[in-house]
Amino acid sequence: MSSPYDTYTSPLASRNASPEMLRLWSPRHKFNTWRKIWLAVAEAQHEMGLPVSKEQVEELRAVVNRPGGITDDEMRAAERYERDLRHDVMAHVHALGDSCPKAKGIVHLGMTSQDVVCNADLLVIYAAIDLVIIKAARLIISLADRAASLPNIPTLGFTHFQPAQPVTVARRLGGWAADTVTAMRPLTLATDRRRYRGLRGATGTQAALLELCDSTTDRVEAIEEAFLLRIAPRRGYWEKESPDGSKDEIPIPALTFELAGQTYPRVFDAVVLSNLAAVAAVLHKIATDIRLLSNRKELDEPFEDKQIGSSAMPYKRNPMRCERIGGLTRFVMNLVGNAYDTAATQWLERTLDDSSNRRLSLPEAFLALDGALDLMHNVASGLIVHEAMVRRNLMAELPFMATENILMECVKLGGDRQHYHELIRVHAQAAGMRVKQEGLDNDLLERLQKDKAFWSKARGGGLAAELDWNGLMDPMKYIGRSVEQTERFIKEVVEPLRAQYGEAIAKLGESGPRV
Repeated sequence: MSSPYDTYTSPLASRNASPEMLRLWSPRHKFNTWRKIWLAVAEAQHEMGLPVSKEQVEELRAVVNRPGGITDDEMRAAERYERDLRHDVMAHVHALGDSCPKAKGIVHLGMTSQDVVCNADLLVIYAAIDLVIIKAARLIISLADRAASLPNIPTLGFTHFQPAQPVTVARRLGGWAADTVTAMRPLTLATDRRRYRGLRGATGTQAALLELCDSTTDRVEAIEEAFLLRIAPRRGYWEKESPDGSKDEIPIPALTFELAGQTYPRVFDAVVLSNLAAVAAVLHKIATDIRLLSNRKELDEPFEDKQIGSSAMPYKRNPMRCERIGGLTRFVMNLVGNAYDTAATQWLERTLDDSSNRRLSLPEAFLALDGALDLMHNVASGLIVHEAMVRRNLMAELPFMATENILMECVKLGGDRQHYHELIRVHAQAAGMRVKQEGLDNDLLERLQKDKAFWSKARGGGLAAELDWNGLMDPMKYIGRSVEQTERFIKEVVEPLRAQYGEAIAKLGESGPRV
């Protein structure tokens, strides 16, 4: 007897992706979507007077819309057909025909395979993008909420991973959230004006449908519009005035890709995966920042009571969730090249080498990013801030941070900027070497106070005497507008997102690490 442990199972399914995302890319959802497209086409053709009877449509509708959709027996029947036919779409045409024999002769009428597959793929892609957007919004909100829960904690800023001007911990979290907003925006734009393949036939010319409609172009367009209104969200309504003066609201059908060949443009997949990769890049950056700060003992990701950090070193608290995020997001970023290659190699109106690649690259990009988003939400929601270490690390470097303010004060008191810059530079380098080579405390301020060059006359007095040396070690003097900027970002960006996506986020529940 075979066991699931005897065959390979993708870790994206077993360890990472959420049930919601797995369902969207499941075979049952895919083939139910195919069936809904066949039903929508039959309904549109019947409505426009093609040889599709009401009885056939009703039988087809009863099968397609029954609870649960396609059954396991029908799935197995399609698999048997495909082994003989070597064509997945026709296998499902036959399996569906077996379940509704009266409608069997009109299923797939006037269509090519990609009229089914492309429209279904786009429906799945848009639903998957919607889920990514909701989870990205949830992450933004969780980062902002964690930031808002913190007091104003100054922390050492870094450029080139070298100490730089201080910021606040909350502003750093806000910066991560802001990067996520930037990466999320192209995804929202892609779904605001969703486009579909429509019913375009073998090379995109609608020749077969035109033949069915006795070369009547208006009927072809009417069938496609009726079909799109059945499968896609409405784009709004326009008013049509009747002869009696009354007005009716007419739904506006979905948009289609302009002048597509047999498939929708595969460069669209490249755009989608590029946008997913942008989100992945931001998650990778956040996870890396947390890992770096964990090394400095300033932050920790959540750590369970019985969690083991290392099999050899019992004291370890490795940032394994952030490390996992790094691995998943790298995978997403590297899938983009597949999509560009596929788009570049679509010969003329279409070639089939896209199919096997897209079956991997599209779902796996979404599944991996979905898992990374859930992990990052879990980390952000439970992020541990060690305030004492944050302050200790900052105060060790604060004398260096104070030098810019000292320089500004010297100039305001009448000193020469370049002269004092050189004085400070020499002492700062010496103090830095004392810390690095001797392991001693930073004595920069003491060095400057003792330097007679600081006692040169300006405005009738000595500069050193006029400087507020004690106040120089207040870290809040160096955070600029960190507090104001963070509060403004939360108010102007995060709160509107909360209002827009709050209900959808609540329906997700709490998604954490699967394993």
